[in-house]
Amino acid sequence: MRVADPQAEMAVMIANLKAKTGKALDEWLALARTSGQAKHGGLVTWLKAEHGLGHGYANLVAHKTFASDAGSSNDADLMEAMFAGPKAAMRPAYDRVAAIVSGLEGAQFAPKKGYVSFRRSKQFGLAQPSTKDRLDLGLNLKGVEPSGRLEAAGSWNAMVTHRVRIASADEIDAEVEGWIRQAWAAA
Repeated sequence: MRVADPQAEMAVMIANLKAKTGKALDEWLALARTSGQAKHGGLVTWLKAEHGLGHGYANLVAHKTFASDAGSSNDADLMEAMFAGPKAAMRPAYDRVAAIVSGLEGAQFAPKKGYVSFRRSKQFGLAQPSTKDRLDLGLNLKGVEPSGRLEAAGSWNAMVTHRVRIASADEIDAEVEGWIRQAWAAA
């Protein structure tokens, strides 16, 4: 399993932030702290709507504001926290998804505070233990019509196009593997 180097990726974005947005990271952080937004998604929406930031830069500022990025913790700590307590029951389902992703050439894992991003040249999916009895698998499958278990992501997560709700590792079957491979191939 290859893990993306989120610190290197983030360093490039931070280095380009002032040139692309007109403000350096410390200026955006000061502004974000006065926004009144208490959650990541709310801050991202606010930064995009009120300040015209693109999603990537708004997401970066939000992660740094709430220290929820991979650079603020190590991967093992992020994984331990993600599957702590009642959500531990979803770890076997995640492990089965991760085993499929591990077998894909060039696939990388980028753990975040509440989910794990799957990347190749770009993000092709993610896994998020949403509740004690559900792992949400998000996939980027542009142009694929939602059907059956493969539903439109809708407002659940703007970084993917589709979602599969998984209640146990047994639900990670050939159909789910096919969708994962299809998303990976398109990335």
